[in-house]
Amino acid sequence: MSARRSARRLGRDGFPRLVVFNSLSKRSNAPGLRAGAVAGDRQLLKQFLLYRTYHGCAMSLAVQHASMAAWDDEAHVTENRRLYRQKFDALVPMLQGVMHAPRPEAGFYLWARVPGGDDEAFAKGLFAATHVTVLPGQYLARDAHGTNPGRGYVRMALVPELSDCVEAAQRIVAFCG
Repeated sequence: MSARRSARRLGRDGFPRLVVFNSLSKRSNAPGLRAGAVAGDRQLLKQFLLYRTYHGCAMSLAVQHASMAAWDDEAHVTENRRLYRQKFDALVPMLQGVMHAPRPEAGFYLWARVPGGDDEAFAKGLFAATHVTVLPGQYLARDAHGTNPGRGYVRMALVPELSDCVEAAQRIVAFCG
């Protein structure tokens, strides 16, 4: 989505305190292809670009060509969105019986509240028993004022094929049951 459309959806005419990030990792389901774009508030971006100058890296020619091909093609984006809807349609009802796993408005992650509340223990136990990998939510946030917003949740990436996602969900249901 463009920065201009994002601003309009928020009821804004300009970009004050608004930054929009886009990447092929999310848009094209290409997590290893590190190519993206950022747009928005000039003052915020000025600081960001200074940071990127010293902490970024140049893309190889092969990655540049692959990125150009992905940015130029919308058909695969439409297909990826269809596939994610299909995965959410299948998995959310399966998991709801054993954990709170609401369907997100957007994205390819499913966030679920774990039984017992210990996301790290849940992730370790799940992997040991079923070889299904989920990411403890507390690993994606930090403690602030005595709380961590990710604690008690796991993040499930629905990147694999539908059949693999369904099998993983079945293992999670059995593990929780």
